[in-house]
Amino acid sequence: MSSSEAKQVPGNDLIVVRHSKVHGNGVFAARKIPAGTRIIEYGGARITQREADRRSGKDPENPFHTFFFSLESGKLIDGGDQGNDARWINHSCEPNCEAQEEHGHVYIHALRDLRRGEELNYDYGLIVEERHTPAVKRAYECRCGSPDCRHTMLAPKRPRRKA
Repeated sequence: MSSSEAKQVPGNDLIVVRHSKVHGNGVFAARKIPAGTRIIEYGGARITQREADRRSGKDPENPFHTFFFSLESGKLIDGGDQGNDARWINHSCEPNCEAQEEHGHVYIHALRDLRRGEELNYDYGLIVEERHTPAVKRAYECRCGSPDCRHTMLAPKRPRRKA
């Protein structure tokens, strides 16, 4: 898809996919979307953590880029395998949407009224077990540009409790 093309999402008159200033493709409101609206389900193949580990890092140009979405069950949705256009929703530290898991399905909901043409985004809150070194933070760099940007898509580490 070229940067000037927009692709209407089949069966969903709420959104359109086109080039994003934040990163690659993005998902935009095709019309005004009221706060609380369920916009789209995050689609893709259900896989195990072991399979996700096997699939990770296949792109030497961008080894940290995946379309994985973790579920409470421990399984993951791989939006890059049988996924839909929800995989193009970019991260923001100041999101206008949120992902909600309901009975093993993940739906993207509007946190506030969205204007026609506004890019949809949610906080990925990525969790990695390794230490959040500057190199790791760069690997998961945030490009949202919000005034409160934390400069990484990683969820903040929780302080350790003292025993």
